[in-house]
Amino acid sequence: MNLDLDRLQPYPFEKLAALKAGVTPNADLEHISLGIGEPKHASPSFVTDVLRNNLSLLSNYPTTKGLLELRQAIAGWCEKRFLLEAGSLDPEQHVLPVNGTREAIFAFTQAAVERKPDALVISPNPFYQIYEGSAYLAGAEPWYLNCVADRGFIPDYDAVPAEIWQRCQLLFICSPGNPTGAVHDIATLKKLIALADEHDFIIASDECYSEIYLDEQQPPAGLLQACAELGRHDYRNCVVFHSLSKRSNLPGMRSGFIAGDARLMQPFLLYRTYHGSSMPVQHQLASIAAWHDEGHVLDNRNQYREKFARVVEILSPVMDVQAPDASFYLWARTPIADDLFARGLFEQQNLTVLPGRYLSREVDGQLPGAGYIRMALVATVEECVEAAERIRAYIESL
Repeated sequence: MNLDLDRLQPYPFEKLAALKAGVTPNADLEHISLGIGEPKHASPSFVTDVLRNNLSLLSNYPTTKGLLELRQAIAGWCEKRFLLEAGSLDPEQHVLPVNGTREAIFAFTQAAVERKPDALVISPNPFYQIYEGSAYLAGAEPWYLNCVADRGFIPDYDAVPAEIWQRCQLLFICSPGNPTGAVHDIATLKKLIALADEHDFIIASDECYSEIYLDEQQPPAGLLQACAELGRHDYRNCVVFHSLSKRSNLPGMRSGFIAGDARLMQPFLLYRTYHGSSMPVQHQLASIAAWHDEGHVLDNRNQYREKFARVVEILSPVMDVQAPDASFYLWARTPIADDLFARGLFEQQNLTVLPGRYLSREVDGQLPGAGYIRMALVATVEECVEAAERIRAYIESL
C-alpha cells in the first residue's frame, strides 16, 4: 500500500468517538449534536422535485465535464455573486462540476502538486483535514499557518519566510473559515495573488460557506472577485471551490464545482476522466435548479441569523463567544481544556460538540485549536437554544 497512508491522522470525528467511548450520557435528556457540520434545514422542494422527475436518467452514463447547461448556470451564478466581467468565466474552459468540495479538493491536489522533495502545501491551522491528507498523498509536506484570535483568526501571511513561499506549490485558504467563520477581506486576497505571481504557486480557495453570512449588505468576498478587481480575467493561478451542501441544504446530493484558471482546469479535467468522478445526470439537473434560485438561500441565512442571535445571547454571560462573520459555526473558548469540556458536556448534558484541538496541529509549541470548541448550529432553532441553555448550565456547574 501507499506508505503515505501511514501519515494520515484519524479524522476528527474518530477522535471524538474515542473521547466519548465509555461515557454514559444523562439519560434524562434527549441527545443534541452540534458536532458535525451537516445542515438540517429542509432541502428545497423544487430541487427534490427535479430529482424525482428525472430518475429515468439513472440509465445514462454522465460525462466528466458535465452538462453545458450546468456549467452555464454555475458561471452565471459566479458572475452575478462575485461581480465578474460578463463572459469572463467561460463554461467550456473555466468550470467543472464536482461531487462535493471534499472530493474536488483532494483530487485537485493530486493533479496540481509536482512531486519534489521540497514541495509544500500551505494550510490554515485549524483547518479542514482534507488539506493535510491531500498534501501527504500527493507527496508534499503540509506547512501550517496558525489562525489566532489576536489576528481575527486570519493567518499572518506577512510572517511567512520567502523561502517557504518559494517552496509552496499550493496555498489553501478557507474563507469563510472552518471552524472560525473568519473572512478574508479583498485586500488580503489581492496580496495573496501578488505572492502567487511572485513565487509561482496556486491559490486554492475553499469558499463552501460563502453563502451563509450575517450582514446581508456585506457578503464575503471571493478569490475570483479579487481577480476581477485586478483586471485579471484569466484568473491565473487561482481556483475556487463551492458547494450546494451548505448553501442549499443538499449535503447528500454531493454537488459542487471548481472554477478558475483554464490552464489548471484543462489538465484537471484530464485527471478526472481517469479518476471517474462524474456527477449523475439527475443531480446535475437538480443542481441547475438550485444555482438559479436565491430565495431559498436567503431563507437559509435568516434561519442561521436567528440561531446565532439567540445562542450568543444565552452563552455570552458565561463564555467568550461571539457570532462569526460567516459560516454556521460558533468557535468559542472553553473554561477548561476543550477535550475535557466536550467529554463532560456529553456526560452531563447529552450534548455533542467538537474539541478544537482535533482540528489543528501543534506549530512552534502552539496548538491553536486548543481551548476552543466548535459548535455547528445546524439543528432547529429550538434545539440550538436548548443546546445553549445546557452548555450554560454545564459551565455554571464547573
